[in-house]
Amino acid sequence: MSTTVRITYDQFEEMSRRGDFADSEDRYELLFGELCHMPLPDPPHEDVVDELAEWSFQSLPPGAARVRIQNSLGIPLVDSVAIPDVAWLRRRDYSAGRPLPEDVLLVIEVADSSLSRDRNLKARLYAQAGIADYWIVNIQDRCLEIRRDPEEEEYKKRFINRPGQEAHPLAFPDIALPISKLFPEG
Repeated sequence: MSTTVRITYDQFEEMSRRGDFADSEDRYELLFGELCHMPLPDPPHEDVVDELAEWSFQSLPPGAARVRIQNSLGIPLVDSVAIPDVAWLRRRDYSAGRPLPEDVLLVIEVADSSLSRDRNLKARLYAQAGIADYWIVNIQDRCLEIRRDPEEEEYKKRFINRPGQEAHPLAFPDIALPISKLFPEG
């Protein structure tokens, strides 16, 4: 029998302040009040995150947004602290607290073994938080899944972009991500 212990956003923040996670190399997310271990990413996942980071820094106009790579995003309304692979945020100082949903311009999750979780649990989380632009890089199917127009627990609009196509963030529609950049031939 397994037991799930639920904790609140505030309890998670207190645990972080106390250093409860400091002695571990493991990383944890708080998703809907449940503490979830984050497995070590494999090389294909890391490579795509690197490509997205490079694209983000090269494409955004200087000072237009803050780019965070595998850092936390607080969603206190649903007792959650997510760690998306890439997040574009409104430009401000986050040293006093985690970015919140109203700060988010774009969230990207890279999914291989986590595809089901990113399509379901994480999509529900980000939709409930009101995050307007959620992308899932689907390594298995070599495509980019875009979700927009959040309403309650789901996204009303879904698009799939494949190599040969481009994706454009809502907040910066003039910026293009060639999908082939994420899935080079070879």
